[in-house]
Amino acid sequence: MGVEKKFVEDGFTKALVHEYLSKELSRAGYGGMMMNRTPMGIQITVYAEKPGMVIGKGGKLIRKLTRDLDRNFRLDNPQIDVQDVGKAELNAQVVASRLANSLERGWYFRKAGQTTLRRVMDSGALGCEIVLSGKLTGPRSRVEKFLSGYVKHSGKPSQEIVDHGYAVAVKKLGTIGCQVRIVPPDAVPPDRFRVVPRVQDTAEELPPVEEKKDELEELLEAKIEGPVEEIVVEDLEIEIVGEAPSAEETIAEARTLGEEPTEEPIGADEQVQTEPTDEEVSEEEVSEEEPKREG
Repeated sequence: MGVEKKFVEDGFTKALVHEYLSKELSRAGYGGMMMNRTPMGIQITVYAEKPGMVIGKGGKLIRKLTRDLDRNFRLDNPQIDVQDVGKAELNAQVVASRLANSLERGWYFRKAGQTTLRRVMDSGALGCEIVLSGKLTGPRSRVEKFLSGYVKHSGKPSQEIVDHGYAVAVKKLGTIGCQVRIVPPDAVPPDRFRVVPRVQDTAEELPPVEEKKDELEELLEAKIEGPVEEIVVEDLEIEIVGEAPSAEETIAEARTLGEEPTEEPIGADEQVQTEPTDEEVSEEEVSEEEPKREG
């Protein structure tokens, strides 16, 4: 057998097993299955809303399913593993089965579609699409779509991140196909991107001068609360060299050294006058005029 024929046969067998399990486990909330080939045989993982109903009392029902899969579909040593679907509102097959059941009970198609869509989106799904096709209201068949959020319809992402579910509602006028597509909350769309900030240098940047100035002002305002006399200046060292010597002390020091002071030193208490005062100017003018009068 060629490789292509082998792939087609495996796909056809998988579709038949899926149809059989959906009919047998409709009351248990069948949510899909996965089929993998192992060295020990074929491993079939069944997802159900109520795993206890799939197993049955004492494992009676699961043994019956294993026996039917071996006889009817000629699978090599089938092994069935049952797991919980988790959140039923995010499983497309469970949602499609519930929608078909609602239509069979007499719900109006638009009310059933909108209610189902709202429940799926409230559960946190990124997107959901519901397609109803068949004799909805009259003798002629038509198609109605209910769409919300983000849903991929083509390419590889539509197979990887989108969950598909299909169910059939049988009514008096005819059958209605219910097709559901759900994008789960943890799916990563191909067109989603994230901007990564540029890596800065590891060295710490010095804060600007204005920030330091503001911090010092805040510290000063916090410390200066009472009168000025209470302010204590810390970390301020003042070195006192000594007081300025007086005139008598400078003369005595000069005589001990054997020197005669030519000019009297200016004491600390005396003030240095750089310009003559008004009284000195008037005395000099009077002294100059007296000899002229004698002559």
